[in-house]
Amino acid sequence: MRTCRVKMFWDNKIWHCTTDGEIGLVLESGSFDALVERVKMALLEIMELDFDYTGPVEIIFETEHRVVAGGQSDDEVYAQREEIAV
Repeated sequence: MRTCRVKMFWDNKIWHCTTDGEIGLVLESGSFDALVERVKMALLEIMELDFDYTGPVEIIFETEHRVVAGGQSDDEVYAQREEIAV
C-alpha cells in the first residue's frame, strides 16, 4: 500500500490542499468534505497514470485553520495577509 500526506488549510473562503514530493497535487474546494472526495479521486488517478500503481492508497490529511480571537475579524486578518503578499 502507498501512503500520501495531504496538507489542507482554510483561508476563510475556500479549502486548499497540497502534497509534497513527486505527486504534486494542488486542489481547492468550498467544502472540506468535497475536497476530501476530490483528493481521493485525484490521487488514485495520479497513482495509476504517473506511477502505474492501481492498489490502495492511504491518505493522511493534515489540516490547519487559523483564527484571531478578539480585535479583528477573520476576514480583516485575511485581507491584510493578501495585501502583504502582493
